[in-house]
Amino acid sequence: MNTIILIFGMLLSALLFSNSIGLFSVTYVFTNVYLIIKKILSKTTKQNKFLSTILYLMIMTVQLVFNATVIFSENNNVIISFISRFIGIIIVLMPFWIDEGIFYNKDFSSKLLSVQDITTFTFSEIKDNMNNIKEIINKTGKNLSKEKLNELLQDIPRHNSFRYINKGSLTDEYFNVAYQTLNDLNIYIIVSNTGSPASEIISLFTKKIYNHASLSFDKDLKTIISYNGGERIYPPGMNMEIIEYFNKKPDSSIIVYSLPITLEKKRAIIEKIKLINKEGNAYNLLGLVFKFSFKPNIMFCSQFVYKILKEVNIHYFKKRDDNIKPTDLIELDYHRKLKYEYEIKFNTV
Repeated sequence: MNTIILIFGMLLSALLFSNSIGLFSVTYVFTNVYLIIKKILSKTTKQNKFLSTILYLMIMTVQLVFNATVIFSENNNVIISFISRFIGIIIVLMPFWIDEGIFYNKDFSSKLLSVQDITTFTFSEIKDNMNNIKEIINKTGKNLSKEKLNELLQDIPRHNSFRYINKGSLTDEYFNVAYQTLNDLNIYIIVSNTGSPASEIISLFTKKIYNHASLSFDKDLKTIISYNGGERIYPPGMNMEIIEYFNKKPDSSIIVYSLPITLEKKRAIIEKIKLINKEGNAYNLLGLVFKFSFKPNIMFCSQFVYKILKEVNIHYFKKRDDNIKPTDLIELDYHRKLKYEYEIKFNTV
């Protein structure tokens, strides 16, 4: 714990005071070397130690490249500089995420089978996206207003991508209404253009207008549900949604599609959501960038929708669930399993 406090103290100093590339670089090197030594001295298999060391070194390389090419780019203005430094602080968590998550996971052997798997995981998913991250930061600095940036930064401390913070937000009343929809042999998929600060940030990643996805058990959307920020009422994670939630800008809109389902599978989805609600969950904020979930119930909105459909084998395309964009749910429906139901444009006369 003292080591982690030291590391984040160094990074906070870098964020606020340092104009030098050195402090970030020292922090990245110190973090990864510390975890390598910790892993070598731990009571684990030689394979685990070997794979861990390789992965930490790869992560450190990517961090240092990001530090040199993005955080301290000569073209950064004040807002871009702050955002890039903030991301620089977030990515220091990567080796801790590996240390506490993958290598202590019971499914370790199925997640990390070889050095080739590690190489693929690290470089294709992180390094190959470095230019995209840099482009996103630049666009964010140009397009995001100070008001939305402040709102987003104020909301970030409410999130946790490493442990469950939302538990029991769905009430018995919600599930009673959900069970009453079992005579409707459809499940409803909603994509929305909301205008929230988070949605605006996501649009920079996806380059799409519709950047939120939800599920409903009924056509009138009385049971609409997704992973979201909780509207400062509930913790970020799996929460019920209401129509008003989607109306945050002049051109806000939603599109509703239906997908046929059997009675048994619809009941199974409700039971799965009850289980997630009981076990706990959280919004996968870091997963938007790093395309990985630390725990099974840590997801973002489109990831949640896809995994729920996959749970009962009614998913109609194949893609890694932590790489699903909201519009994938519509655009990748090659076999036309979905039926268009209706669209709501909130502020049209």
